[in-house]
Amino acid sequence: MENKKIKLKNKKLNKKSTNETQLTNETQSTNETQSTNETQSTNEIQNKKYTFIEVCAGAGGLSSGLIKAGMTPIILNDNNKDCCKTLELNHKEMIDTNNLKIVCDSLTNIDLKEYKGNIDLLTGGVPCQSYSLAGDRKGLNDPRGDLMLKFANLIETVEPKIFMIENVKGLTSHDNGNTLKKIIENLNKQNKYTIIYKVLNSLNFGVPQKRERIFIIGTLNIENINYEFPKKDDKIITVGEALLNVPLSDGALYSESKKKYFSLIPEGGCWINLPEDKQKEYLMASYESGGGKRGILHRLSNSKPSLTLLCSPSQKQTERCHPTEIRPLRIREYARIQTFNDTYKFHGSLSSQYKQIGNAVPVELARRIGISIIKCLSK
Repeated sequence: MENKKIKLKNKKLNKKSTNETQLTNETQSTNETQSTNETQSTNEIQNKKYTFIEVCAGAGGLSSGLIKAGMTPIILNDNNKDCCKTLELNHKEMIDTNNLKIVCDSLTNIDLKEYKGNIDLLTGGVPCQSYSLAGDRKGLNDPRGDLMLKFANLIETVEPKIFMIENVKGLTSHDNGNTLKKIIENLNKQNKYTIIYKVLNSLNFGVPQKRERIFIIGTLNIENINYEFPKKDDKIITVGEALLNVPLSDGALYSESKKKYFSLIPEGGCWINLPEDKQKEYLMASYESGGGKRGILHRLSNSKPSLTLLCSPSQKQTERCHPTEIRPLRIREYARIQTFNDTYKFHGSLSSQYKQIGNAVPVELARRIGISIIKCLSK
């Protein structure tokens, strides 16, 4: 999809001081060979500290990627207690040394007035069920859709240099595109930002998964800030590559009856590989309803990327069976495909952990977006 741009008037904003901590981990020293797609020379971003606040942070896929890119979180927020505990478990050092705040509350209750004009990035994975192709798609008429409008208020309050929203691809087509148009208008009521958006497929950015999400990015109209989305990779990473030497972990189980169906399905196959009588037996009334339904009884392939990981690997519409074994993907396998580090911990019940991982922004995609944001800010 081509970038869509809305041109608006410019406004100046003070720059951040340059005598703060240096960007580490993802930026190479200037005497090393650097990837033009991923890293910026340190003489452009040396001694700078790029800050962000994230609301609706979930388990921390987006924030982990931004941190890997070299950005510093000031506040991470979610209203789910398990997600907040997950954030605390994995960012303890930053909480202790950088005064990172984990705020477990609704974004509607957050007061960010003290950060006005002092934050580089305000971002959030604002709840997307209102626009999802798998949901009722009530959009802004759904209370969850209304959180988009609450996020717009936070933009006015904080006035960050850049804001970013991640959401489902269905947002682009909801109400023939009118919902997206209305959201963009609400995000920019004071005409302070230039806004672009693009649907990114994670498999093009080092993630072994077909996962399409829209990213809406607004840049404050000062000094001709010009954001560019990261460039696609030529190489596609497969499930087999991603799961190599994955640590053993807990996971969901199939019922004995479901195991019998999966025993008939080859690697990379799904319900259509069953004999017709078994298809009708498993799908029942939905057999006659038409549509693709390729996520039903889906067995992953080691030679291809995964289908989109959802909140459960074992429900009828979201089955993600191991390529060669008759079982759902386990927690660490789920996390690998979402490009979390093997050391990243998830708090809560098994179902809660699957949901946290399935809802996350893939870490590697977030890292690359973070690098592109730093590039934008360092010019």
